[in-house]
Amino acid sequence: MSSDIETFTELAARILARPARCGPVRLIAIDGPGGAGKSTFAARLADGLGQASVVHTDDFASWDNPLNWWPRLEQQVLQPLEAGHTGRFQRYDWDRRALADWHEVPAVGVVILEGVSSARRAVAQRLTYAVWIQVDPQVRLQRGLERDGQEALGLWQGWMADEDRHFEQDQAAQRADLLVDGDPRIPHDPRSDFVRSR
Repeated sequence: MSSDIETFTELAARILARPARCGPVRLIAIDGPGGAGKSTFAARLADGLGQASVVHTDDFASWDNPLNWWPRLEQQVLQPLEAGHTGRFQRYDWDRRALADWHEVPAVGVVILEGVSSARRAVAQRLTYAVWIQVDPQVRLQRGLERDGQEALGLWQGWMADEDRHFEQDQAAQRADLLVDGDPRIPHDPRSDFVRSR
């Protein structure tokens, strides 16, 4: 196996060896641009951890509000977890363009915060571990349009520009504990392994 390849089980063990920094919770961020593969990575890491809650920033963001939703996440999820209480938030429904069902996040074990800007500076001191997934802009756009349709091209172009400005200012990639290749060319089993980025 290439030295650039690591298993999700190995990463999970490394995370569990670190202390909780958000009250009793080990808070993990899976950050990176849209279309990088963050949701898939988070799901596989959650499996490797055994029991972990996953909170998606897409349940807070919208096309009209790609980045400034953070206060709601703080109030409904992060502050309760830090105090040892269950977080409770209302998911945003992208199709209906309205808030939808409520979800609970127990203040135990590991909570994975997945999505664009999840490792932003505002949460950095409470993170046990931060992962950044890197991918080229053209791959990002292609994946986004495959998911949302060609009619979303203008929305995606605006979204990517907002992301790029945020990432340049926030520098989350530079603070990350692990850089992951979101479009690897090295043969590996993506169900159990991932490829680190050099």
